[in-house]
Amino acid sequence: MSADWNARKQDLTRRMDGAIETLRREFAGLRTGRANPALLEPVRVEAYGAVMPINQVATINVPEPRMITVQVWDKSLVGAVEKAIRDAGLGLNPAVDGQLVRVPIPQLTAERRAELAKAAGRYAEGARVAVRAVRRDGMDQVKALGKKHEMSEDELEHWSDEIQKLTDHYIKRIDEMLAEKEKEIRQV
Repeated sequence: MSADWNARKQDLTRRMDGAIETLRREFAGLRTGRANPALLEPVRVEAYGAVMPINQVATINVPEPRMITVQVWDKSLVGAVEKAIRDAGLGLNPAVDGQLVRVPIPQLTAERRAELAKAAGRYAEGARVAVRAVRRDGMDQVKALGKKHEMSEDELEHWSDEIQKLTDHYIKRIDEMLAEKEKEIRQV
């Protein structure tokens, strides 16, 4: 029985890790006034008759804390890359310099910081909801085995406690990540 449950626990852990990874990506996309290549992840460029991620047509670098550079590989795509960055709704104003697109990161206003903090809170709550959904699935599996009498009352209680401990650990990680992101937003 314990080998079966270890496999189930690994599955629950993997799914909760997925919620944490999604949160990490969402936080990376929040512009905090500090340059970060992940800021341009949502940008899609029209190139060669298709729409593709910016990192498939250019190299993204951060040469200084408030500047992102985008080295476009094909000279004919420089205008499309500039337009894609400008139209992405990120509040960025790129400037073209040959095949290099410079993207200065503007200072954040107090109002924008508050918006970012709220967005970070929404992302964290979404991650908490995802972790709780995984917990609910795990608890449902345990209860189903208990009803089928494939698990004793003691085992049922033990695995319910294990699932709750796992959930608490992941919720704590989410809260720590949120606190760190809010601190980063305030500091910039």
